[in-house]
Amino acid sequence: MRYKLLFSLALLGIIAGCVAGYVFSIEKPAEPPVFTPASNPYAQGIYAEGIVESDQSSGENINVYPEVPGTVKQILVTEGQSVHRGDPLVLIDDSVQRATTEQLQSQAEAAASLLDELKAQPRQENLDVAEAQVKAAQAVLKTTDDALEKQQTAYAMNTRAISKDALDSAINASAVAKANLAVAKRQYDLLKAGAWIYDIKNQERQYNALQKSYLSSSALLSKYTLRAPGDGTVLTINPAVGSFVSPQGSYDSYTQGMLPMLILGGPRMALNVRCYVDEILLPRLPAASRMKAQMSVRGSSAKLNLEFVRTQPIVSPKIELSNQRNERVDVRVLPVIFRIEKPDNVNLYPGELVDVYISTGD
Repeated sequence: MRYKLLFSLALLGIIAGCVAGYVFSIEKPAEPPVFTPASNPYAQGIYAEGIVESDQSSGENINVYPEVPGTVKQILVTEGQSVHRGDPLVLIDDSVQRATTEQLQSQAEAAASLLDELKAQPRQENLDVAEAQVKAAQAVLKTTDDALEKQQTAYAMNTRAISKDALDSAINASAVAKANLAVAKRQYDLLKAGAWIYDIKNQERQYNALQKSYLSSSALLSKYTLRAPGDGTVLTINPAVGSFVSPQGSYDSYTQGMLPMLILGGPRMALNVRCYVDEILLPRLPAASRMKAQMSVRGSSAKLNLEFVRTQPIVSPKIELSNQRNERVDVRVLPVIFRIEKPDNVNLYPGELVDVYISTGD
């Protein structure tokens, strides 16, 4: 009985193994791809990795950095907004610089007022006072001269009529009165001549120095309002209100590096595609007049024709490998820029990676 049970279990195992082998040997059909992978549309073509960027006459996107450090006070734009040259983008706290500018402005205005005062001399009121002092000195001189004349006459008639000391005192009083009159007249002439030309020139230089300091401070104050360097579209805003920024940019807590405050794209809807052609494939690259290319958008079946724009005539390291700009790595590439009108049925954004095939045939 025991042997029969073992034989039955062995037979069932053999049958189950055969069934399992048959079931697992059946090949299932492959799932269709979510999108058609990139393929070479040309009989003779080379592949290049591309990146979408905004349409610029030169360079890539516009990285906007502040020229002064400070705390972000207000952000006046939003991502995706179109801006024009000179539009304010971000306000940085300028309270200290504004107070300094106002102080220099007040100093310059005070120097200007003093310069006007020097140029307006002599003041008529001061001339009237000096003229009155001259007349008073003349009156004193006449009084002392009359007294002296009387004493001299008396002394001549009788030497004992007045003392020699009284006569000498009258002579000295007359001399002092003459000197005072001369001083009063010169003081009047000096006042009438106005400010000294050297004082005016010195004050002019002080005013010019303070005015230039004020203008310099005003120019620095304007830097606290970050403005658009040209027409474009706001692609990225990195700092938030309250963040500290510097000429090195804004600190990014994720990458722990410095990023530009804003990134502006081109003003038009057209986009560029920057392709990196391996240096080994450069001999096969056609002339600019015969350049044709097609782009495949990753994640979709879209294939779009590209229009040649220009070539950056320098072969540089492909820094995506090591992120070291100065490292002489083996892979070196030539940037080739194409233009593409943004299609309505395909979403394209600057920074998106695409596959590009460039025709090498006639």
